[in-house]
Amino acid sequence: MRIGVISDTHGRVPAEVHSAFRDVDHILHAGDVGPMEIIWELESLAPVSAVCGNTDYETGLPETRVDEFAGKKFLLHHIVDFPEPTGAVAKRIADENPDAVVFGHTHVFCHKKRSGILWLNPGSACQPRGEHPASVVIVEIAGGIEIQVVPLPPG
Repeated sequence: MRIGVISDTHGRVPAEVHSAFRDVDHILHAGDVGPMEIIWELESLAPVSAVCGNTDYETGLPETRVDEFAGKKFLLHHIVDFPEPTGAVAKRIADENPDAVVFGHTHVFCHKKRSGILWLNPGSACQPRGEHPASVVIVEIAGGIEIQVVPLPPG
């Protein structure tokens, strides 16, 4: 199973995302989507699970969601104080015991394994910060969870 992971689109999906996500089975959007048209555009590629970010007003998207793919549980939330989540997010992680926590907000790619959990931030698809390129991630589930970072050209 292949999952496209994207975050912080802020109202724009670069054309290169369509190529990168061409063969994915599902897309996870970790918030700061922009208008719901962004979700509809991504849904033309594959089914989408998304959460609201701190700039997503009145989208109706949930703050947190948990999805399971090929026997692996993914918790999706926009702001996760990695490496030490706090409050409701920490409780939800403890309650759900996910295989992976997918988050956004920082606009910086992160891929770490801690305490048996994969912590994954795909970076921003449209507004990278600092020296980091715009990026999305492809997650491949075949027994374990493998990731491929897809850098995007400056936009």
